[in-house]
Amino acid sequence: MYAAVILVVAALLLPFVWVVFGSFKTQVEFMTDPGAWFPHGFPLDNYVRLFTEEGFGQHFVNSAIVSFVAVTANVLFSSMAGYALAKLEFRGRNLIFSGVIFAWIVPYVAIFVPQFLIIVQLGLVNTLAGIIAPLLVSPLSVFIMRQFAYSLPSDLLEAARVDGAGEARLFFGIFLPLSGPAVATIAILSFLGSWNSFLWPLIVAQSEGTFTLPVALAVASQASNTTDFGILLAGAVVVLLPVLILFLFLQKYFIQGVATSGIK
Repeated sequence: MYAAVILVVAALLLPFVWVVFGSFKTQVEFMTDPGAWFPHGFPLDNYVRLFTEEGFGQHFVNSAIVSFVAVTANVLFSSMAGYALAKLEFRGRNLIFSGVIFAWIVPYVAIFVPQFLIIVQLGLVNTLAGIIAPLLVSPLSVFIMRQFAYSLPSDLLEAARVDGAGEARLFFGIFLPLSGPAVATIAILSFLGSWNSFLWPLIVAQSEGTFTLPVALAVASQASNTTDFGILLAGAVVVLLPVLILFLFLQKYFIQGVATSGIK
């Protein structure tokens, strides 16, 4: 079993290792020996060119802004919605939750065009706000928080209500502090969705000033008739690192949140 696990992990990690080593290669190395694993050295020329010639500093900031707003909004709004759907009694609650599930299962391509037309009518084309708007709330995030909220004892909230606590106090003072695993799960999923998003930013962002990293990487790699593999792989490493760091820090909470939210 250990041997099988090692083989599977190696098969999954080898492409990433090749990308990291390839990010240090020159274009000449790719042309003369494209299958070589190790570069002749570890110069940072590709990374320097990425941020000086290709302007990836601005694109990194754009992606960071989009992801930060998307994660913050998803955590706040999804937590509010999940709390209300699980812990508050009101007419139409089950119908609203059914609408959330329906929005979750509808294919993204089915709403892509109407979504873009709404952004056009709002005058948000070629702006970061236009890229961020569809990412503010995810049906999956609402579902995860709602399922997690059901696992928390309602008696705790009722006791606080008896002591005179209002709904805002219950939500921010009791519910959110107890929802760490679900919040971590939502944060990771929304960060992945916004940070790695390519098609939507490609359509909305129509100038380099609003490009996010995935869009800028695709444009930079095809800037000439020949693909610059060094720039492409260095950009891939830059895109990968924040995701890897975030997951390593929140991995324990992510696994716990998925296990307790009904997603098996």
